[in-house]
Amino acid sequence: MKRFDIFGTLKKDMDVIERELYQSIEGDSPELTETSLHLLRAGGKRLRPVFVLLGGKFGNYNIDKLKYVAVPLELIHSASLVHDDVIDDADTRRGKPTVKAKWDNRIAMYTGDYIYGRALELTTYLKQPQIHQILAKAMVEMSIGEMEQIRDFFNTEQNIRRYLRRIRRKTSLLIAVSCQLGALAAEADRKVASSLYRFGYNVGMAFQIQDDLLDLCGTEKQIGKPPGSDMRQGNITLPVIFALEDSSRREALLGELERIHMLNGQCDVSEAVKLVTGSEGIGRAELLADRYIAKALQALETLPDIKTKKQLRDIANFITKRSY
Repeated sequence: MKRFDIFGTLKKDMDVIERELYQSIEGDSPELTETSLHLLRAGGKRLRPVFVLLGGKFGNYNIDKLKYVAVPLELIHSASLVHDDVIDDADTRRGKPTVKAKWDNRIAMYTGDYIYGRALELTTYLKQPQIHQILAKAMVEMSIGEMEQIRDFFNTEQNIRRYLRRIRRKTSLLIAVSCQLGALAAEADRKVASSLYRFGYNVGMAFQIQDDLLDLCGTEKQIGKPPGSDMRQGNITLPVIFALEDSSRREALLGELERIHMLNGQCDVSEAVKLVTGSEGIGRAELLADRYIAKALQALETLPDIKTKKQLRDIANFITKRSY
């Protein structure tokens, strides 16, 4: 499925967002501009801006106002990826070299900081304090989620609740506020904004679980990085947690994870991947993702019956079927 297959009439306005993204990071430092552009040129789903624009359809839609929400949210997401790649020691993202791989860790960290700064600068064009408060809180929660993930690297004793809390902060929250802030910026009804937040939260949870599944079941061409990258970095995801509950596989999988840990991820992880993909962990994770999608669709029921409602439903149904 191509990026805009399910977005219909948004293509023109998403082209505006894309141009604004590139313009927003142009500055006085040629090197920071170059490193920031490097990630943007690698592409991406641009889901957060899309959700902002769709949320705005429930109020007084104005792309010239909504862009000051959509662009910062995508920049915040992009900055977090640059920092993630340093923490994870990742060499590729979206099939391209990461900023840290092409330059170095120090340049990557300052690039992420620069992109964050540009995002915050853009939001100053909005005069609604609540938007700034929600966005700031989301960034704080994202940082906590990142710290929790670092703390739990190679922690094979973590439970499902701990995992879900982490992905709520790292992934789901930014998608939720994208839906919510689009509506608030368009001065939509507060109840509509709340329903959109619940929709985005549940879609975000399903999105991250699907990402974790693709890391194990996808190909390098599909996901832009080698399969099993999460385990190589020590990130114990939901399918792995479920697989560790299988007594017939637990000891072998623990042994593989310990080997990967001892070798700092610089080794073949195919056996560990096979142990997880051959377990019930895949099916159980898929079922949980489907449950989140069902909750997302339920949140849509209270929204006004406009065309955008169907587009949101289509996106939700696409999330757990995507292969990238």
